Amino acid sequence: MTTLGLTADQLLSTTRAVRKRLDFDRPVSKELIEECLEFTVQAPTGSNQQGWRFLVVTDDDKKAALADLYRKGWDMYTGGASVDDAPTPSNDPAKQQLRVVKSASYLAENFHRVPAMVLPCLPGRMDDGSSMMSASMLGSIIPSAWSFMLAARERSLGTCWTTIHLLFEEQAAEILEIPYAEVTQVALITVGHTLGTDFKPASRPGGAAAVTSWNTWS
Repeated sequence: MTTLGLTADQLLSTTRAVRKRLDFDRPVSKELIEECLEFTVQAPTGSNQQGWRFLVVTDDDKKAALADLYRKGWDMYTGGASVDDAPTPSNDPAKQQLRVVKSASYLAENFHRVPAMVLPCLPGRMDDGSSMMSASMLGSIIPSAWSFMLAARERSLGTCWTTIHLLFEEQAAEILEIPYAEVTQVALITVGHTLGTDFKPASRPGGAAAVTSWNTWS
């Protein structure tokens, strides 16, 4: 597979949540997804325990059923309000946020058209766990999933980490025959070829300095 040849810095600064620029009409091959998944098992894990599980969904009926759950959750999240006619804010950060909301709405509307969905999963449930236990479990699967998303970017694929379907995790488990009592779904990553590859670093007001404290919280 031909890669983009991005440097590590370019890869880390241009791997975006791709929603509007997914090519819904171009399938993603099983071989390409498998190639990206090979990088998941190289990620660091807590206590060196490899509890990774990834479920890839390409079946149209199952994607449609998951899309129904996602749109139901999206309507709950947004209160059923349309963002298409929302007034355009005058300040730049608000404009950027509105663009994000509109692109998220676009993805929700077209969720069933996503070529592939990848669900990172963990053994066990975190429902009654301590914050330390939950952080430890998530600290293993999230770096692994991010490795997949970085590998996908390098191969001209766009991804988006979503969690709204988890409002109906048990129903999703039934659709996918996941043993709900034994396995926790962590996210649903949408995957597709991108329309163009010219993604740029995001604008983050203040940069890292704005969100960093040294030695004492401030």
